[in-house]
Amino acid sequence: MTSIFARAMGDDFPRLHPQLRRRFSVGLDSGEMCVGRGVMDRIWHGPAFVKPFLALGGTRNILVPRTGRHVPFTIENVPYTDAYGRETVTFVRTFALPGGPRRFDATMVHSPERNCVLDYLGTHQHLASDLHLSAEPDGSLLIRSGEHRFREGRIDVRVPELIGGDAEVRESYDDSTGRFRVRVRVTNRYAGPLFGYEGSFTAHYADVRSHGVRAGLRPVREEIRA
Repeated sequence: MTSIFARAMGDDFPRLHPQLRRRFSVGLDSGEMCVGRGVMDRIWHGPAFVKPFLALGGTRNILVPRTGRHVPFTIENVPYTDAYGRETVTFVRTFALPGGPRRFDATMVHSPERNCVLDYLGTHQHLASDLHLSAEPDGSLLIRSGEHRFREGRIDVRVPELIGGDAEVRESYDDSTGRFRVRVRVTNRYAGPLFGYEGSFTAHYADVRSHGVRAGLRPVREEIRA
């Protein structure tokens, strides 16, 4: 058994930088959790019409409805078994913005049926996105989103391209500073850039069996539908 990310990447996983391999090996098999702490050099938004959508998403910890520079943040990657028996890893980002912290929550599972990592966004897992991971020639990790679906009660729809966003995440490791670097960019095919952030952090690992999953880290509601 390997991590959900190693399963999704297959033979591409060993091509990652060793530090990235360890970070994305967090899971029930390794027994490790990872907490990253660092600074976002910049959190940015696109045109003004994007702000109401970001504010709405912010009520469920989806994206971040504010901008900032040199913002301290943490990212918590903790594995657990969800209510449906699936190995799950949290991607909870907390940004220490003026006026109070803001969270961007995600939980990830491996989907053999969709041949990717399935990313559930927000406190109630309303949005599900396919994530496709690949190793770049320099050992960095590239993540691109695919199809997005919205799930609420009996509603089960694909998010149309007109209002959806394509996410691209690049994560690398800088040997000279001993820090991970991350850059996230979300764009719409018609409206252009919508949201993003970039910064760096250090990672610390711990035994998840000793620490467990802290209160408030798991989503309020878990969704079985992919």
